[in-house]
Amino acid sequence: MATKSPKSPTFPGPLTARGAVLAVLISDRDQTGNPPLQGRTSLAAIIKSLKRKYHWPVETSSFPSNAPDGQATWATVYSLPPAVVQRALERGGREWLERRDATKNTP
Repeated sequence: MATKSPKSPTFPGPLTARGAVLAVLISDRDQTGNPPLQGRTSLAAIIKSLKRKYHWPVETSSFPSNAPDGQATWATVYSLPPAVVQRALERGGREWLERRDATKNTP
């Protein structure tokens, strides 16, 4: 029985919440000052969609942390393997980021 080869990642719409999250994952720019996600969709749901619908191999790691009120909680970090980021940038990612920036900055 032949094994299915993994599907290549695809880019979501540049101005969607999925696009905003993917831009952070593949960009090497400082993300300080980026606006927070708006709406009712959680970051975890967006990551799930990027993995399932768009085939991005997003890695997740969680670690114990403290909430502002002192209670124990968990923090989660999402990332893409460096080789995936490099391939994505070489296969249209740089242009996708440029289109996203140009569209986002158009009045």
